[in-house]
Amino acid sequence: MNSPDSARAPDRHELGARARGYRAAGDALSGRVIAITGASDGIGRAVALAAAGCGAELVLIGRSVRKLERVHEAIGALGAAEASIATLDLEKAVARDYDQLVEALMKRYGRLDGLVHNAGILGTLAPIEQYDVPTWCRVLHVNLTAAFALTQVLLPALRASHDASMIFTSSGVGRRARAYWGAYAVSKAGVESLSQLLAEELEGSTAVRVNALNPGAVRTRMRQQAYPAEDPRTLVSPEDIVAPYLWLLSAQSRGITGQSLDCQAGR
Repeated sequence: MNSPDSARAPDRHELGARARGYRAAGDALSGRVIAITGASDGIGRAVALAAAGCGAELVLIGRSVRKLERVHEAIGALGAAEASIATLDLEKAVARDYDQLVEALMKRYGRLDGLVHNAGILGTLAPIEQYDVPTWCRVLHVNLTAAFALTQVLLPALRASHDASMIFTSSGVGRRARAYWGAYAVSKAGVESLSQLLAEELEGSTAVRVNALNPGAVRTRMRQQAYPAEDPRTLVSPEDIVAPYLWLLSAQSRGITGQSLDCQAGR
């Protein structure tokens, strides 16, 4: 008989440590089709290259064809499977744009094994009393509403997989808001909630698992926007935090859903 301790499910901190310590084999994602938003730079680009290096077939989603082509070329230089480019401006996209993306994806692959929601914008750092309403609406739309819309149209493709993983990129201010983070904090709190409710709705009836990751302080353009006086050399690079993404996308995390984990210890 198992003791109560041996039967206890691992908590968020234990799972986070497991994710951070993951060392993906070269074929860890072989045969998996994975779509990544915001794949043109920063964390999205780093995850795309790492996933391609582990055998995944990538669908690179972003608004800049030129930047996506550079990532496409970098993936080709790895000798990995050829990636697909899907241009989608999350701020301006309408239903037709989402439908065209899904149609092209299903025609080429017939399913989707992973979806990484990474695209996002910061907006401005200002008190609520002075926050610009159009900027508020734009941040909420790009960071939260567009993620909801893309999830909705891609769920049939994810359901077609025997083991699908959806990852939302969250933030520490999404778990506990801090003054002046305005629409960004609210949007990330929404991302946390969307991730949790999707996990509950899909668990048991599908093979789709849903989790959120908080990258922490990373050397990205958005971080520089938020902290212009910060020395970027004190921060980890996007490449340093890809392990948790790879773990959640791989079969090693099968059965893990509804979690919000940290890419860096102590975050």
